[in-house]
This record gives sequence, C-alpha cells and structure tokens, in this order.
Amino acid sequence: MQMRLTAVNLDCPDPLALAAFYAKATGLPLHERSDAGFAGLVGEHGLVIGFQKADGHRPPTWPDGEVPQQLHLDFDVDDLDEAVAELTALGATLPAGQPRPDLWRVLLDPAGHPFCLSARPPRQE
Repeated sequence: MQMRLTAVNLDCPDPLALAAFYAKATGLPLHERSDAGFAGLVGEHGLVIGFQKADGHRPPTWPDGEVPQQLHLDFDVDDLDEAVAELTALGATLPAGQPRPDLWRVLLDPAGHPFCLSARPPRQE
C-alpha cells in the first residue's frame, strides 16, 4: 500500500478569514467549494491546505506549550526579514522567543497556529 497526501487541515474559528491570510501569503487559489465551515487552498499536484471551523477553538500557546501547537507548516522564502515584514502586515505575529532566528523564524498566523519560515537556499547555476 502507498498513500498519497492530499490535504493538511487546521482547526480555526473562521475558515474563510484564515484561508484569505494564507492565500495572500502563498498566492495559492481558494478552492471553489470553500465556505464558512471549511475553506481550502489548492497547491501543487492538488494538495489542499484546509481550514475547518472548530467551535471553541483554543489557539496554540507557542512556545510554552500549555495548548500544544498540534502541527505547524514550514515555508521557504527568499528573504527572511522581508517575508516577516510582509506576513506581519497581513496579520501574522512574530513571537519574541525565536529559537534560531539566524536560520528560521517562527510566526503565528491570525488564528494562533505557529508556522516556520526558512531561507531558500541560493540557486545553483
């Protein structure tokens, strides 16, 4: 048996709002059947990043872990400082405690989920 990953889904209080944040951040299009209960972004090869409504959602409390992060997404970017500035302008927050700011940055999306940014390695010509 071989499984193929088709979706990664995050619980949140407002699926359309969180999908809009990630759509602006990634450039991925909103899935045509998105609604207030579940919204998705369609990535390469059909992979969906989904956002499902969870009543009583409690955002993760990174880094203390009182409410676990449950999962996090990792993204490569060309310039860490520039990406952080753009994402915080979209509504992300940059927590004070950064474990390795020279290599990656941890941000929190508008629903409180941690996600990481790493500098994309330079292209080999």
